[in-house]
Order: sequence, then structure tokens, then C-alpha cells
Amino acid sequence: MKKMCITDLPDDHYKGKKVFIRVDFNVPIEKGKVSEDYRIRRSIPTIEYVAKRGAAVILGSHLGRPRGRASQKLSLRPIADRLSDVLNVNEVKFAQDCVGPEVKYSVSRLEQGEVLLLENLRFHKDEEANDTEFSKELASLADIYVNDAFSTSHRNHASTYGMATYFDYRLAGLLVEKELSVLGKIGRAHV
Repeated sequence: MKKMCITDLPDDHYKGKKVFIRVDFNVPIEKGKVSEDYRIRRSIPTIEYVAKRGAAVILGSHLGRPRGRASQKLSLRPIADRLSDVLNVNEVKFAQDCVGPEVKYSVSRLEQGEVLLLENLRFHKDEEANDTEFSKELASLADIYVNDAFSTSHRNHASTYGMATYFDYRLAGLLVEKELSVLGKIGRAHV
């Protein structure tokens, strides 16, 4: 199967759909605030691309190594606040978990163009274990899967591998597309 990028689908394909974007928001947080937001800013083009085309956007990321346990210190809440400041949307909504009935309810209420950031995926040990049921539950939140987390793409985790297998559309985000393009040029230069 040919690798597809989000720009390969017609714009109207996103309208009214729920799109899960695996991002890499593993950024430093000091005193409850994001102290460096480079990784956050690099995902903005992908998030805005699908949101402006009428999708409801669900973002999933990890932060640190909580080893399957919730930790206030490793919560993505400060990232949602920072993302609200830099993203061209009214606010970034935040879910207190990444799976479960409350998350499904929050996702069901998302309108076109809205963004919901899920809590740290690694608060569940099933994320790193690529657990089948956890992968299915994450996949059940969306219609389309997008990977924009180049730095974690090699991991056999639920959010980077397992859940993607349940989608007809598994797409690269703009950041991943850019990184792959650069790697391709480097590879051709050394042949």
C-alpha cells in the first residue's frame, strides 16, 4: 500500500469526521507551564489543516515515562493550555484520560474544527505494551488516523502502531511527510 499524506485526500473528505492525530508533545514542563514548545509548534500545520477542513480533531501524545501510572507532574494539561495559545482555535479542550466513557462522551460532543487533547497515553501500561483492547478503544474514537509524531513512529505502541491497523485511512501528517522527504533526499544523495 502506498504511503498517503493528509493532503492526498480531497478536502471534503475531512468534513464531519473525527480525526485522531498522534503527536509528539513530549516537552519540558516547569512549574506547571510548558518551558519550550518547539515540538508543539511543529504539529500545528497538521492540526490546522484537518480542522480547517471540518474535522473534529483528537490529539494523543505521551509525556515522559510514567510507567503506566497517572502522575500530575506528567499530565498534558499544561500542554493543552499552551496549545490553546498558539493554535488558531477558540480553545483546546482537555480530556482527563485517553480512554473510557468520559473520553467517548467528550469526543461525541466535539464539533467541526474543535480540538481535544487526551491525557498522557502512557498513564496506561497498555500503551507501551501495544495491547489489542487498548488499541481498539483508542481507534474507536475516530474515523481517520494520522501520525504526525515522527520521533515516535518507530515504536510498536498502541497509539503509533496497534490502533492504526483498525483504520481504512492511515495517513502521515505534514511533519512526518516533511521528515520522510528529507530522509529520501539524503538516501538518494548517498546512492
